[in-house]
Amino acid sequence: MHQWMRKPGTIVNHFKSLLLVTNNLSSWRSYSFVKGSQFAASFAHNLPIADGDFINSSTHFCPRRFESVKSEKKANNVDDNQALELPEGKVKFTPKLRFISETADERECCYRVLDENGNRISSSNYVEVSKEVAIKMYTDMVTLQTMDTIFYEAQRQGRISFYVTAVGEEAINIASAAALKIDDIVFPQYREAGVLLWRGFTIQEFANQCFSNKADYGKGRQMPIHYGSNKHNYVTVASTVATQLPQAVGAAYSLKMEKQDACAIAYVGDGGTSEGDFHAALNFAAVTEAPVIFFCRNNGWAISTPTSDQFRSDGVVVKGRAYGVRSIRVDGNDALAVYSAVHAARDMAIREQRPILIEALTYRVGHHSTSDDSTKYRPVEEIEWWKMERDPVTRFRNWMENNSWWSDKAELEARSSARKQILHAIQEAEKVDKPPVADIFTDVYDSPPSHLCEQEKLLREAIKRHPQDYPSDVPL
Repeated sequence: MHQWMRKPGTIVNHFKSLLLVTNNLSSWRSYSFVKGSQFAASFAHNLPIADGDFINSSTHFCPRRFESVKSEKKANNVDDNQALELPEGKVKFTPKLRFISETADERECCYRVLDENGNRISSSNYVEVSKEVAIKMYTDMVTLQTMDTIFYEAQRQGRISFYVTAVGEEAINIASAAALKIDDIVFPQYREAGVLLWRGFTIQEFANQCFSNKADYGKGRQMPIHYGSNKHNYVTVASTVATQLPQAVGAAYSLKMEKQDACAIAYVGDGGTSEGDFHAALNFAAVTEAPVIFFCRNNGWAISTPTSDQFRSDGVVVKGRAYGVRSIRVDGNDALAVYSAVHAARDMAIREQRPILIEALTYRVGHHSTSDDSTKYRPVEEIEWWKMERDPVTRFRNWMENNSWWSDKAELEARSSARKQILHAIQEAEKVDKPPVADIFTDVYDSPPSHLCEQEKLLREAIKRHPQDYPSDVPL
């Protein structure tokens, strides 16, 4: 494209040359759902996903693209053997005036492994989880749950400025992270602290970020919960909704070019699917055949906007097909279902070089953030029902106890240990100095330009004139 734009006549000449090209198309490649393994075969057979063929065609221009103009010359009596050949495949003609229905006869099914009480559904197939992995998954869920409770209280006490919880979505966080590898690149939204916790981000590192001290990797420039870690391949959280999706596609495409045994995963809420970036990202990923997983946490609410006011489609899962993206809907409160779906999605994304869309149905038990009071727009009874009856942590614990992998004693020790670690981390974070004012203007330019130098000068002058309006613990 760069070469075409340098000379005005290049594009015209290119199209002229295309007309001289023969009409031979490269052979199509067919893909099936997780081929090549015993688990894959049964998994594909039982999950509610069509195991159809997916066409992989060249993205270059092709002379067959212009054959659509020939359709008017077809005979009026159309038979079943006549078709219009396009780069993406053949399209049969029909004499019937028929519109595609806006809805399917039935809604897409939701894959689950555990019932509400934590008992495995007998006919379900899933990826086996070892005792060691299961215990880590559960203890990380407990830690995330405890961390959310304590940091939320810290914000209410005025010790930090902002916080977002993942209450009700612990299984999505931890189980999806457990199914990934450390080389996989994570593009979070802002409710995926559990993914970072699973990867080894310490409680102290979480506290340092929320308290914006000198040990914070972002040097206090970001709001609390906007975590990021190069070491853990976790791209820094951005408040702008859905911008991480096309970025994840770009990262996945680079992994593909470098032939890496890894993928990218981008998390987004149901509200984020209403952004244009969601649709652009799915199309971008499908066309480039990028190994990326789009993980949508459909928790029913985009702050105060219910899903019924966001879209008329059957949720999010059906949107993938329109862009040629394989998709699945899972029970987001079922840790084993989430783990199995992400495990299979990762295998397909890397082995078949394709994007995958996962819609996890769940419920945001907590408020959107500490700036929100969700009881203003949804009934308290509804919140409490989901909290008590469909808690993903309790469900997974029941399954663990059924396997004799967990006990009341282990539960008490895990929760006590998590609470002590978090309280200690907060105390330590509060002792650490804040980053200096100068850090606001660094790490972008090698040598700060004149306009930034001027801004820093004006800021320092303002602080000296109005010291009472600025925090006293920030070094000048």
